[in-house]
Amino acid sequence: MTIAFTFPGQGSQAVGMGKDLAENFAEARAVFQEVDEALGEKLSETMFTGPEDTLTLTANAQPALMAVSMAVIRVLEAKGVDLEAKVSYVAGHSLGEYAALCAAGTFSLADTARLLRIRGNAMQAAVPVGVGAMAAIIGLEHADVVALCEVASAVGSCQVANDNGGGQIVISGEKAAVEKGAAIASEKGAKRAILLPVSAPFHSSLMAPAAEAMREALAGVKKSNPVVPLIANVRAAPVTDADKIARLLVEQVTGQVRWRETVEWFAANGATTLYEIGSGKVLTGLARRIDKTVNGIAVNTPADIDAAVAALMA
Repeated sequence: MTIAFTFPGQGSQAVGMGKDLAENFAEARAVFQEVDEALGEKLSETMFTGPEDTLTLTANAQPALMAVSMAVIRVLEAKGVDLEAKVSYVAGHSLGEYAALCAAGTFSLADTARLLRIRGNAMQAAVPVGVGAMAAIIGLEHADVVALCEVASAVGSCQVANDNGGGQIVISGEKAAVEKGAAIASEKGAKRAILLPVSAPFHSSLMAPAAEAMREALAGVKKSNPVVPLIANVRAAPVTDADKIARLLVEQVTGQVRWRETVEWFAANGATTLYEIGSGKVLTGLARRIDKTVNGIAVNTPADIDAAVAALMA
C-alpha cells in the first residue's frame, strides 16, 4: 500500500480547530505554543475560541491551518509513525503545500508560520478590496473553463485558479472579468457558477506583488530537501530539490492549483491511500470524486489519530 499525506488549504478553518488536540496531547500544545511565539501573538486562542471573522482573515487562517496539520504530524510521530519510512509522497492544497513541506522537513515550524503570515498579508495587500473576485464553476470540463476565461479576459484578467476535480473549478481575476466568466459558464450549461466570498483574487496574475514578496521571504529562509517527494501544486509532479521547490512556491501564488491532476498522479503511481492531515475533510471528499480507486482518510481528531496509527503501524 503506497501512502500519501495531503494537507488542506484555506476554507478548511473552523473555530475550535486543534482544541481537542491541545487538550489531549503535549506534542500538539508544543506546536501551538511554538507558532504563537514565532508570530508574537496568541493565534492559538483565536483558533480555539474565535471570533470567526478574525480566524478567517487570510493572514490568520494560513498559519492556523498549518499549525493544526503540524500538531497532528507531531502526535503521529510521537506514536511511532516515521513519515520518511511510512509515507511515499506529500502534497498540500495552496497554503497546505507549506504544511506538507514543514512535515517533510524542508522548513522549520517557526519559519513556516512566519512564511504563511507573510504570504497571507502579501496576498491580502496585493489587490484593493473590490477590485478582484473568484467564482466556483460546477459541472464544466477544465478545457471549457479555460476557454471561457479567454473570452472573459476581453474585459480584464481572468484565469483558472484551482482545478479541484469532481467538476469543481475556481476562476480568479478582475471582478468584471470573473463575473463575465461566471455568466458565460451558466450559458454553457454549468450546474452552478457562483461568486465566492473571498477577500482577494488568489492564484491569479493580480497576485504578482505577493509572488515577489514570497520570492524575497523564501530566499532568506533555511531550506532542506524534503524527506519524501512533494507533488507540487503548479506541476502536479514530484519535486525533491529545495531550491526548485522555493521557485515553485513563488509560481504558485499566481499559478493554478492543479489538485485534480495531483490526485490523478497519485492514483496512476499507486498511491491509493491519501491521509488528509489537519482541519476538515475537504480533500478527502475531493479525492473520492476525482478517482474512485483512491481512499481518502481525514485525520484531525484524537480518534482519527489512533485509527491512523493502528493502520500505519500494522
